[in-house]
Amino acid sequence: MPEGESILGNIDDGLKVIVEEGVAKLPDRTAFAGSVATADRLVRSMVFLADVPLLDAIHMITATPARILGALEKKGTLVAGKDADIVLFDSNINIEMTIVKGRIVYNKCEN
Repeated sequence: MPEGESILGNIDDGLKVIVEEGVAKLPDRTAFAGSVATADRLVRSMVFLADVPLLDAIHMITATPARILGALEKKGTLVAGKDADIVLFDSNINIEMTIVKGRIVYNKCEN
């Protein structure tokens, strides 16, 4: 998330925040408002800082949230019949390509 003013949540009624040094804070800076960490950053931290095996970290950020949200029938694992939402990354967990419902929506090689 870029530095400066932003909104967490819905654009119409979300929480107004200020993002500084990768942290969302209330506009008066009296409290943190929430995380602005991206999924790739979270996986990278789990693997390289917490020494969690890559497959476990991927499961933590895919299948576990899908199960908690009741969306495991369509999300969270690569199984026939589920939405084909896939992120491909390199050995340093830098995103190379993103596929949503089977369509490429981001390709590092094309940007």
